[in-house]
Amino acid sequence: MIHQSVASCIGQTPLVQLNRLFPYKGINVIAKLEFLNPGGSVKDRPARFIVEQGLQNGTIDQKTHLIESTSGNLGIALAMVAKVYNLQFTCVVDPKISATNLQILHLLGANIEMVHVRDDQGGYLKSRIQRVQELLHDIPQSLWINQYANDLNWQAHYYGTGSEMVASLDGSIDCLILPVSTTGTMLGISRRLRSEFPGLRVIAVDAVGSVIFGTPSGQREIPGIGASRVPELSKQIEVDEVIYVNDWESAQGCRALVKYEGIFAGGSSGSVIAAIQKLLPSVPSPYRILTLFPDRGERYLNMVYDDNWVGQLHHSDAQPNLSTFTTKLPTFNKAELKNLNLLT
Repeated sequence: MIHQSVASCIGQTPLVQLNRLFPYKGINVIAKLEFLNPGGSVKDRPARFIVEQGLQNGTIDQKTHLIESTSGNLGIALAMVAKVYNLQFTCVVDPKISATNLQILHLLGANIEMVHVRDDQGGYLKSRIQRVQELLHDIPQSLWINQYANDLNWQAHYYGTGSEMVASLDGSIDCLILPVSTTGTMLGISRRLRSEFPGLRVIAVDAVGSVIFGTPSGQREIPGIGASRVPELSKQIEVDEVIYVNDWESAQGCRALVKYEGIFAGGSSGSVIAAIQKLLPSVPSPYRILTLFPDRGERYLNMVYDDNWVGQLHHSDAQPNLSTFTTKLPTFNKAELKNLNLLT
């Protein structure tokens, strides 16, 4: 098959079983390699879906100037898709963005707006959104993608990522465990999988210091997981449990993944590995776990793969003591899912 653009290459990423990292009898851990998308992350999916839906329904045209607040991956994905469709794009970022991601954004022709003032939660998310609002006022025919509240975000994963998982699996699964930030990926995939496996246990992996599920805010260094404000999409999320992972544990998870599986993935993937390690002592056998790895490892060479950076985390007193904290959350039953038109 010959594709007409890089945008049409997004999706159809493979599933791989992590036999070397988790060599336990009766326990299977399966991961979808989303970093193999052409833009390097799972964010390629909503970027393409949102832009193409907008072009189809007329909310986006050739005069539209796209704007988004992002820690890097969605910005890269939007810059790539904007290039394909000849659209202007401005990306609002903060100092925690990796140098690699920032350079990629420049190379893809994105306009960069960097905020430097921390918000009242100690992060930059609210400051980025404030800058987005200013740009919407200043730039004619501008449109905020708003991944935090845009239903097209989770729908991209319901119809894309989640459906691919269902098609590729060779049987049922017991548990879905995914990292969260905007919560769109979790929302879309969990809804799709629960339409096939109603008894599925869904676990969110969040960063220590993130406020998504009501825990205290704190300093976080790894981008792409957690949030300093509650995303609007999270009000719809249906998870059974949250496992919290701190930056140091995430870094160790990344290193274990590349050491045992040869998979060079980003910080949130390490968070998932650390969370699974916490989960495994409590699961029965047989048990099948499904996850995904959101982005590439080279974007974190100066972070989780840098010994000095990790060493400073290990000796820091700034990490709140929540690394092993879990909380139970209510789930949606079948009747409620039917009301959402997600079960027939």
